[in-house]
Amino acid sequence: MLIGGGGHGRVVADMAETTGDYRIIAVADDKFTAIELKSGVCYGPPAMVRKLLRTDIEMQAIIAIGDNRMRFMMAERLGIALERYALIIHPGAYISQYAAISRGTVIMPGAVVNTGARIDSHAIINSGAIIEHDAEIGPFAHISPGAALAGGVRVGEGAHVGIGASVIQSVRLGSWSILGAGGAAIRDIPGGTTAVGVPARPIPPYGKTIEA
Repeated sequence: MLIGGGGHGRVVADMAETTGDYRIIAVADDKFTAIELKSGVCYGPPAMVRKLLRTDIEMQAIIAIGDNRMRFMMAERLGIALERYALIIHPGAYISQYAAISRGTVIMPGAVVNTGARIDSHAIINSGAIIEHDAEIGPFAHISPGAALAGGVRVGEGAHVGIGASVIQSVRLGSWSILGAGGAAIRDIPGGTTAVGVPARPIPPYGKTIEA
C-alpha cells in the first residue's frame, strides 16, 4: 500500500514494482475523499490504511511523501507498527552487506550505501546519493539526488541534505536541519538550522548579513 499520491509517490510506486517484490494494490492520500477502485487499485483517504492492513496480514505500507515533516506527521497519524512498513531498494542501488537499513526507507537508483552505514526508519536516500562507510542517517531524513556524505557523518532525525550537497567526514547535521542544494558542510550544523553555500554557513534570522 502506497501512502502519498504525488510525484514522489509515483516514483516510489515505480521503484516498488521494478524490484519485482511488490505490487501496488492501494494508494492512500488526503486528496481522495472516498474509496474507489480503478484498474484493480484501491484509492482512498488515509483513514482506510489501518482497515486494509487488518484485513491482509501480509500487506505492507510505505509512506511515499517527500517532505520530511509531512512524512513524520503521517507516520504519527497512522500509528502503524514499524514491521508493517516495507523497505524498498531499487535494484540499481549498491548496498553493502554490512550496512543496516530500517523499514519504511526507500533507496533510489544509483545510490551507494557503504559498509557500516546505518539508515534509520522512513528515510529517503535519493537517486545517485552516496552514503559512505559508518555514516548514520536518522529517521525521516532525506538525502537528495547527487548528495555525498563522507565516512562517519551523522545526520539527525528529519534533516534534509539538498541536491548535490556534500558533507565531509565526521560532520554532524542536527535534527531537522537543512543543508542547501550544492552546499558543502565542513563543520557541524546545529539542529533546526538551515545552512547554505561553500563552505556552508547558517542563514541568520531576520535577514541579517552573515559575517565572515
